[in-house]
Order: sequence, then structure tokens, then C-alpha cells
Amino acid sequence: MLYSPEQFVKKTLLSSFYLTTGLVLLLGAIVAKIQFLLNILLFSIPAIFIIVFFYFIKLPDVHIMRRKREINREIIYAGRFLIVELRSGVLLYDALKNVSKSFTSIGKYFRDIITNVDMGTNLEDALVDAIEYTPSEDLRRVLWQILNALNTGADVADALTAVVEQITKRQEIEISKYAKKLNPFAMFYMMIAVILPSLGITLLVVLSNFLPIQIDRLILIVVAVVIGILQLGFLTLFKASRPAVGV
Repeated sequence: MLYSPEQFVKKTLLSSFYLTTGLVLLLGAIVAKIQFLLNILLFSIPAIFIIVFFYFIKLPDVHIMRRKREINREIIYAGRFLIVELRSGVLLYDALKNVSKSFTSIGKYFRDIITNVDMGTNLEDALVDAIEYTPSEDLRRVLWQILNALNTGADVADALTAVVEQITKRQEIEISKYAKKLNPFAMFYMMIAVILPSLGITLLVVLSNFLPIQIDRLILIVVAVVIGILQLGFLTLFKASRPAVGV
């Protein structure tokens, strides 16, 4: 990060204040004619600020998880690529350099290893640095296997083959679990985000013809916003539940 922890918290507080102010002004303009909703909005300002603050403060964790998922998608292909290179007689340094050029996300960490070695750091220490800073447990296991093989004099390709097979089996299990989750997710999506809003709006329109219920533009806007939030929530849920695998 480009900021110290203190600078990041200060920046987050300012951003939360600005965004909360903008949201309150926007929502206040929408519900200005409804005193009850306006009072609720005014009392909700501290809660809105806290929610926005924790959203911004968690952004580094979101970036870390995103980078972890990107690495895990490439780890199997990078591991197999490295095994093929080593068994073809390519030196470990050159094999690591080729991996850094061939893969986008995982290549960054191998590129850092090559850069440290070129700057005079021995390969073992460069691997230790990469192990410390990588957010992916799978990549950490691969690098540990390379480091252990170098320290013990074992064949690096054989050590990598074992760990890549373990990662592959684990990702296959994650895919099977995800496939079992899709059916209930799809059922809840159809019920809550498709059937319930459609029938609810239809029923509301029908009841408005028999009961003294006035459907104005504000109600339709609120319903549209709620449906949009539901759709976005299910989309986020599907995306977050999908395992980051490369098999």
C-alpha cells in the first residue's frame, strides 16, 4: 500500500464522511416530502457512517482475497508448467523466469523472486520472502516444496508433482461442493428475486383497484430499488460462492 496504517485510517474517515454526506443529501431530497422517512434518515446518519467506514476499511482485505483467487486459478497450470520445464532439463532459475513471463497473477511473485536473485539475494532467501508475502496458501505450499527440495538436495520436479496433485484433488472437491450448492441457490433466486417480486407487484396493482391504495411514483421507485438490490445480492452471492480453481 502507498499509505501507512495511520494515513489509511485518516483517508478512510474522510472518504466515509464525504460519502455519508452525499448519501444523506441524496436520500433526503428523495424523501423530503415524507416527514416520517426524513426523521428515520436523520436518526440513521451515525449508522450509515459506520457502515460506510467499515466498508472502506475492509477494502484491503477484499483486494487480498481477489489476488488470492487469481493466484489459485493459475496455480495448477503454473505448477505443471514448472514441472515440464524442470523435467526438460531447464535450470530452476530459468524455469522460474519462464513462469514469471507466462502467467499474469502468479507470475508477479516469481518475477519478484527473479528480481531478488538478480540483485544478489540467494534463491533460498528469495523464496522465503515470496512465501511470507503471498496471500495464497497453495502458492505458499508450492514454494515451500521448492525450498525444501533445494535444502535437502531432492528432485524439485518430484516434490512439485506431489503438491500439485494434492492441490488438484482439493480443487476438484471444491467444484463438487459448489455444484451441490447451485441447486438451492437457484431455487431461492427464482422464488425471492423473480417470482415474489412479479406476483407482489401484480397483486399490488390488483388490490389498488379495490382498496384505497394509491401507487405513486415513489412507491414504484422504492420497489425497483429493492428488486435491484436483491438481484445484485444474489449475483454477488453466486460470484462469491464460486471456488477459485484452475482445474
